[in-house]
Amino acid sequence: MFEVETDDGTFYAAEDEGERGDEGAFLVVYRTPDRETRYGWYCTNCESVDNAMDAMGTIVCNVCGNYRKPDEWDAAHE
Repeated sequence: MFEVETDDGTFYAAEDEGERGDEGAFLVVYRTPDRETRYGWYCTNCESVDNAMDAMGTIVCNVCGNYRKPDEWDAAHE
């Protein structure tokens, strides 16, 4: 794990937990190093925690646009 400094404080990115994005991996970020409280995602492409995830599992970085496709696909939403 490594520390991630943000305006909201220090968080911890788990290098062994993540998802593949189209421009770089998204790593799970925790509030504390003991991994008890999950904070969100860390984009390895632009080193940001400013990301969004929807109910389908899509992750999008709000800074660089790195994108992870959803786990399940529902064609009715197209």
